[in-house]
Amino acid sequence: MEAWLDQLLPFLALPQYGLSTVFVVSFISATLLPLGSEPAVFGLVKLNPDLFWAAVLVATVGNTLGGAVDWWMGYGAHKVADKYQHSSHHTRVLGWLERLGPKACLLAWLPVVGDPLCAVAGWLKLPFWPCLAYMAIGKFLRYVTLTGSLVWAFPGGL
Repeated sequence: MEAWLDQLLPFLALPQYGLSTVFVVSFISATLLPLGSEPAVFGLVKLNPDLFWAAVLVATVGNTLGGAVDWWMGYGAHKVADKYQHSSHHTRVLGWLERLGPKACLLAWLPVVGDPLCAVAGWLKLPFWPCLAYMAIGKFLRYVTLTGSLVWAFPGGL
């Protein structure tokens, strides 16, 4: 596995594959794996400022699709979580999510809690397409804000 990864990373780092790298990193970072995609987006935009909107959109799509994978994992993990059903924290969080419904997925951009939130939305069987739409809106706003702020804060070339 390590040799495969060693060959893949230099390939993805090539400028002509920058957007695909952003997609892969954004997708993986939206799953329950601890990885941030913002440095990849910022790095690509610093090297190619004309790709700002393309990078933001590609990162949004990759991150939203990763959130969709989380939703489906949560949907399939319903039986596993039944053993925690009686804790007060669990009941309080589930009540909050059920009240908000798919709109809770706007918070999918948050670090630490955002990705599990998508999984819990699937576990609660909240409607997939509205959840996906709210995930996309939240993630898009995060990438525009964060990448724009970083480009503004660090205006010089690399």
